[in-house]
Amino acid sequence: MALVSLNEIHFGYGGGPLLENVSLQIERGERVGLVGRNGSGKSTLMKLISGELAADDGEVLRGPGVRIGRLIQEVPTGNDSTVQEVVATGFAATNREDEARAEPLEPWEEAHQVDRVLSEMSLDPDMRFAELSSGMKRRVLLAQALVSQPDLLLLDEPTNHLDIEAVAWLEAYLIRYGGTLVFVTHDRVFLRKLSNRIIEVDRGRLLDWPCDYTTFLQRKEAALEVEVQHQALFDKKLAQEEIWVRTGIKARRTRSEARIRELNKMREERRQRKNRVGNVRLVVQEAERSGRLVIEAKKIGFTWTGEAHDKTVLRDFSTLILRGDKIGVIGPNGSGKSTLLRLLLGQLTPTSGTVRLGTKLEIAYFDQLREQLDENKTAQENVGEGKTTLLINRQERHVLGYLQEFLFSAERARTLVRYLSGGERNRLMLAKLLTKPSNMLVLDEPTNDLDAETLELLEDLLIEYPGTVLLVSHDREFLNNVVSSTLVFEGNGIVKEYDGGYDDWQRQRTESPQQPSETADNVRHPACQGDSRASALPISPKNLSSAETREPLGQAQVGGDSTTPSGRPTVPRKLNFKEQRELELLPARIDQLETEQAALHTLMSSPSFYQQPKSDIATAAAKLEALEQELAEAFKRWESLEAARS
Repeated sequence: MALVSLNEIHFGYGGGPLLENVSLQIERGERVGLVGRNGSGKSTLMKLISGELAADDGEVLRGPGVRIGRLIQEVPTGNDSTVQEVVATGFAATNREDEARAEPLEPWEEAHQVDRVLSEMSLDPDMRFAELSSGMKRRVLLAQALVSQPDLLLLDEPTNHLDIEAVAWLEAYLIRYGGTLVFVTHDRVFLRKLSNRIIEVDRGRLLDWPCDYTTFLQRKEAALEVEVQHQALFDKKLAQEEIWVRTGIKARRTRSEARIRELNKMREERRQRKNRVGNVRLVVQEAERSGRLVIEAKKIGFTWTGEAHDKTVLRDFSTLILRGDKIGVIGPNGSGKSTLLRLLLGQLTPTSGTVRLGTKLEIAYFDQLREQLDENKTAQENVGEGKTTLLINRQERHVLGYLQEFLFSAERARTLVRYLSGGERNRLMLAKLLTKPSNMLVLDEPTNDLDAETLELLEDLLIEYPGTVLLVSHDREFLNNVVSSTLVFEGNGIVKEYDGGYDDWQRQRTESPQQPSETADNVRHPACQGDSRASALPISPKNLSSAETREPLGQAQVGGDSTTPSGRPTVPRKLNFKEQRELELLPARIDQLETEQAALHTLMSSPSFYQQPKSDIATAAAKLEALEQELAEAFKRWESLEAARS
């Protein structure tokens, strides 16, 4: 017998129906991944399964004695209980259809399970829930859902606010977990590892895909192509029938009444068709290019001073960030990732060392806590800031029209922020962020609650973004696809740098263990720190050039010499996603630079050129010199990438 059965369920919140006549059976032992666009009804479906919501029509049947635990999406506030007390309430919250359950737990058994889960999740039982960080609160609520060992566990965005180590632990725990699992997540790696069945919520329907997530993506793409072709043929036939019915009275004789009835059916079918929700349109407003140097930090340290004790967040950290670098920041919750961002941006003063910002910086900042949004104002008021129009890439746009590109209907745009879902709030944050021109994006956990389609669009935007990116994220695939290097918090205030994204970091820290002498100075660019050459990886001779000639982090040397100055071999590696994309674009970039160079040579060879004011001649000469230097660097980069690929 199925654990839970949904039969012909119909549900809506007062407007149009959210779920229409949907049916679903969840069998014991399944790991079901729920996917769909933000607002499609995934969380509502789980509330219907758990009994928190009642269907408008249809029935939900649960097996006898089935216990259901649920992790909610939003973290509650105002709870002053201890962690132990919060976790223990999981027994009372678990749905028990059969109170006459065999072998009910004794109080001491419940206490033992609470202690076990607290120990497994490294939670302090005496800490106050209200005093914890968002990530730690998430872990406590997860422990609350797990403590009663439910038969069916419902997880709504379980990886939100969890650090990478906690996500890895959760994956391993759930793989061993003997119960049935239904979960919603934006983490594509998590979906691939756990799901053996995909249920897609699409336009009020449930589409059942009995396969893993990778296979689902392939089959879904093929199904969408078939759907588009079918709709195009249907629309073509409908147009032909509309022309036929308007050709005159001769065409509508008695023998054609069946054809007219069929036409009316086609009209009704077309009227009721629900088209797929469009994609978010992400466009960055580019500001004037920043200087080549963006941020230089030298031996900075930072310590939070508290009443009980001081906490060292960062010690002896140096880095040089150049224009075009795309840098990921990884670390456990509470390690100081957001503090590091504020130090690098000059919002906090380091307790030791110095931070220097480059020139012409226009910074757009994405706050993980969404504090830039006023919950008592509408989405329109938050983005418009009192205005009805916005200037987007030198064109005036109405705020409502702009928000439609982020999938906000006019009605939803006039909704107070506190009533928006987590995914809608993140889309609103992106909409607000992209109204301002920028040449540097600082993104603190931008992927929380975003659906897969919007995540992929955000990835594309950041890959193509010509400015500098600082990105804090626990989304492993997002890091792999976007960043070209990572700064990793490795405990005791030490931050090290690794080339590439998350997978590259995992491989490098396994393949290239550091010598004790190389862990003191965590240097990204050697020029930051005099003669010190310490870094997370062995440095090739080409990487020992000065800061003025060193390539940006996003264009770091890949090939080159096979040994380091100390004689140790460099670690061979494959091109990551960013480097592969860069290699594809380099020939066109070189061709463009050569064309500009040839045009300048032609201009400067004309006798009339030197009859201009000296300032104009000097400007053209400087531009030619810069072009020649950029062209040389492009050729060098192209050769190194080709060598690495071969």
